[in-house]
Amino acid sequence: MAYGVTVPEQARILIVEDDLDIASMLVDLVNNSGFLASSVANGTEMDRTLARSNFDLILLDAMLPGEDGFSICRRLRSSRKIPILMLTALRDDIDRILGLELGADDYVTKPFNSRELMARVKNILRRATDANEPAEEELGPMTFAGWRIDPRSRQLLDAEGAQVSMTTAEFDLLWAFCRNPNKVLTREQLLSMTHAGAAGPVERSIDAHISRVRQKIEPNLKDPTFIKTVRLGGYLFASKVERVP
Repeated sequence: MAYGVTVPEQARILIVEDDLDIASMLVDLVNNSGFLASSVANGTEMDRTLARSNFDLILLDAMLPGEDGFSICRRLRSSRKIPILMLTALRDDIDRILGLELGADDYVTKPFNSRELMARVKNILRRATDANEPAEEELGPMTFAGWRIDPRSRQLLDAEGAQVSMTTAEFDLLWAFCRNPNKVLTREQLLSMTHAGAAGPVERSIDAHISRVRQKIEPNLKDPTFIKTVRLGGYLFASKVERVP
């Protein structure tokens, strides 16, 4: 597979697209790339399909009739960890990153290049399957300010022990910060460590995912305690991090 990305050969991908021609093209593209594709035309059909079968990734069109893709993304993320790649014809940067802020792992703008789309799909699947495992000494859980993050179970627990739902990209970013506390990390370094927004616009993707992480761990979003923005530098995780014995 392209770009040296290791992903499961028979990963199942659900395409949510109301344009029959585009849906048919996507099914052929996904199947020809070695995966298993199914397609539905709207959120209602998607719900029925997800109730019957498990999927490894959802390709979700933003502009759907009835419930749009952004609403579906928000709803899915509130109850599922399945990776989401949004397809959008919207050209405005604010509109295009809205999906990321709602919990999508990445997005592609229509009309898209087929090779680029599949590169993004493979990178998301690689992250989700955790193919590139960290070094053995980095596998243990860590704590910071009462929070606990465990890379083995890929869980984040708050001070009361409640699990906090996170996307793959969000977890990878927080884990990268915990491994590098009190160090300034550039957006390019974070991209390299996590592949968040791989093959996409680095600054926009990283910033959107960090915004999501902040919403989940920061007590005051207007004055972040943990993830500090460093002007012209990147981000710094300002907390003492300890490994769990």
